[in-house]
Amino acid sequence: MTIQETLRACPLVRLDARLLLMAATGFDRMYLLAHDDESLTVAQQSAFDALVARRMAGEPIAYLLGQREFYGRMFAVTLDVLIPRPETEHLVDAALLKIGRERAAYVLDLGCGSGAIAVTLALEAPQWQVAAVDLSAAALQVSVHNAAQLGAKVAFREGSWYVPLPETSRFDLIVSNPPYIHQDDHHLQEGDVRFEPRMALTDGADGLSCLRAIAAGALARLLPGGYLMVEHGYDQGEACRKLFSEAGLLAVETLPDLAGLDRVTLGCAPQ
Repeated sequence: MTIQETLRACPLVRLDARLLLMAATGFDRMYLLAHDDESLTVAQQSAFDALVARRMAGEPIAYLLGQREFYGRMFAVTLDVLIPRPETEHLVDAALLKIGRERAAYVLDLGCGSGAIAVTLALEAPQWQVAAVDLSAAALQVSVHNAAQLGAKVAFREGSWYVPLPETSRFDLIVSNPPYIHQDDHHLQEGDVRFEPRMALTDGADGLSCLRAIAAGALARLLPGGYLMVEHGYDQGEACRKLFSEAGLLAVETLPDLAGLDRVTLGCAPQ
């Protein structure tokens, strides 16, 4: 079959079909358009059919392609990490705005996953010294790869939240996109989420235990006037503000995403 015939016969939406064909053949979009009457080899057709079958079974495009764009850069992703999402860019925006790109700062990303947040902050604010922590060794391998590929300097540590950090480590900014989905949330059984690492999605409880631990330990790790910022669910803004206030953080507020939903809660340490 030709490229044109293959795309026309594919049951997927055209964009997904084209992306998978590019992955199967190594051709870019312009090549597919300019050579749509060219026949695929048996190997190319077989590789494409296999990817289509996996997509039809619900596997996310990001995992099939092995990458996802975040903040204008391509990040490698595997089944060991969450797929970076546009909503998380609001956390990056808030961090850059509050701290300032030009000043020197010590920054920590808790539960870094693919490294999308930590690597992006390191590249967007070269004056910052960025550290990142994750409990999963497999996820850290992806983070380290992305940092190396994109030229970001990030210090990675394996462990649970603040535990692997030196006792004397203090930060101007702590950010996190932790597991915050309630264990009974129906979204865990739907769409792309079904294929993502469960431990990165839910705490196996009320969805607040990780946020609670991060908030409770923040003051001991923040420099005076330093900020804690977390991404959370659309219905968790009030709960997060309460956790932050109970932990002793000041000027607590919740920022909305582009849909107007609660997305990022932040607070600062006393001066």
